[in-house]
Amino acid sequence: MRLNVDGIDAEVATGGRDFDAALPAVVLIHGGGMDHSVWALHSRWFAHHGHAVLAPDLPGHGRSAGEPLATIGTMADWIAALIATAGAARAWVIGHSMGSLVALETAARHPARVSALGLIGTGAPMAVGADLLKAAATNQHASIDMVALWGLGPAATLGGSLAPGLWMLGGARRVLAASRPGVLFNDLSACNDYQDALAAAMRVAVPASVILGERDLMTPLKAGRALAAALPGARTVALRGAGHLLMAERPDQVLAALRA
Repeated sequence: MRLNVDGIDAEVATGGRDFDAALPAVVLIHGGGMDHSVWALHSRWFAHHGHAVLAPDLPGHGRSAGEPLATIGTMADWIAALIATAGAARAWVIGHSMGSLVALETAARHPARVSALGLIGTGAPMAVGADLLKAAATNQHASIDMVALWGLGPAATLGGSLAPGLWMLGGARRVLAASRPGVLFNDLSACNDYQDALAAAMRVAVPASVILGERDLMTPLKAGRALAAALPGARTVALRGAGHLLMAERPDQVLAALRA
């Protein structure tokens, strides 16, 4: 569906069912350079199991209008506005990678809008290497290759998709390549510049699940555990042998961890 959120015409997937504000709401926030399609399985499962789903393309991403928002804080404010615009009182906010930082900051800034948190492929700090930032700044295809290769665990770069015929590495490249020039650099810079994760975590007062990849090269397991330790009462799940793009690599395990 289309929603105008803070003056931006946004594409918001609802998992194949009309959004019903009377149901418990779930917001799914994609990572840097990505779009709502990374939640294809999870959005449909929630929508068909008693939840109202909002899986937006963030401004400037996918089919949403506007320019990409430059900071994690402004993205968090936009997510809070999305929840209000959709007519929901509160939502379970789930994010991957950059989206996990946005989810975290949303809970810290707008506690009345968030009922629970799910942070996937997260960490504090979420530092980005200089070579990757440099390649993204000049829109080099190498930046896409770096994110796709570093984002998958060793086995996932070869195959192993649960959906027959799909190639996870090629799929990640296609989604990243479809983003507009400058979007990946914007998002990587927002992650690299965000220094408030631990402080935000200590202000969170809702249940939180942290789902990590044991072989994650983008947000290492150590950084994810550090963030989880700052979240009061957070539950941590580390998926053995998995990399960063967990919704593609381990969709069923991610869903099971969220449901638990």
